[in-house]
Amino acid sequence: MRATFRLLGMGSVIAYRALFNWTTPIVFVGSLLVGPLFQLIFFAYVGRELSVGDDRFYIVGNAVLAAAWTCVFGGTMAIGNERRFGTLGHVLLSPRSRTLIFLGRATPYALNGLLVAAVILAVGATVLGLHIPASAIPLLALCLAAGAVASAFFGLTLGALGLRFRDIWVISNVTSALMVLLTGVNVPLDQLPAGLRAIGSVLPITHAAAAARDAAAGAGLAAIAPDLLTEAGIALAYAVLTAVLLRVFEAESRRRASLDTL
Repeated sequence: MRATFRLLGMGSVIAYRALFNWTTPIVFVGSLLVGPLFQLIFFAYVGRELSVGDDRFYIVGNAVLAAAWTCVFGGTMAIGNERRFGTLGHVLLSPRSRTLIFLGRATPYALNGLLVAAVILAVGATVLGLHIPASAIPLLALCLAAGAVASAFFGLTLGALGLRFRDIWVISNVTSALMVLLTGVNVPLDQLPAGLRAIGSVLPITHAAAAARDAAAGAGLAAIAPDLLTEAGIALAYAVLTAVLLRVFEAESRRRASLDTL
């Protein structure tokens, strides 16, 4: 048990430092803080001009989205960069469970996402003058954590596809664009066609964003519990899907001798 926790803890931290491309300060600040903050301000002012949503809608929604981007791309890098750097074979030769190794890597990205979301939320609320009650912060943090974990497992799912497809980054970028449009963070879900709402309902952060907005407005745990449970279910589904894809694609890559082929 101690070895397992050491693998999940120390192993995940080392993998985060080695495989996450955005750990240098200038890239971290530019990609994970400045970019999402300007996007938040842009959509907030567009919403004001079009009378669509209020400042709370965009501030909370984009804070959740900022956490999601960190986790989605981080999760993708956690697996995809192993193949890119030629170290995937060493991981797969390890006697430890590969599923445990890779799923454990969701933790540092989820924590990173929470940090980013907290900064975006605080700065966005300060710039746009939104007051969030102190009593709402614990539930708001819970909503952000649920969205971050679901997004990290979703990123690992995309990363697992990297064992089969060459350019996983195209898929990640397209997916991130879909999350902007279909998860309700910037475009109200009731304004979307039914088909697009259905797609958005199975993406991470859709339900976390809805719960976070309700929490920021003063709703209690009972009111946001359905959305939180749905988000937790989505996180679990992506975790299981990641484990299945890793096993299937690992076996297929071994058979085709294409583990480290780019």
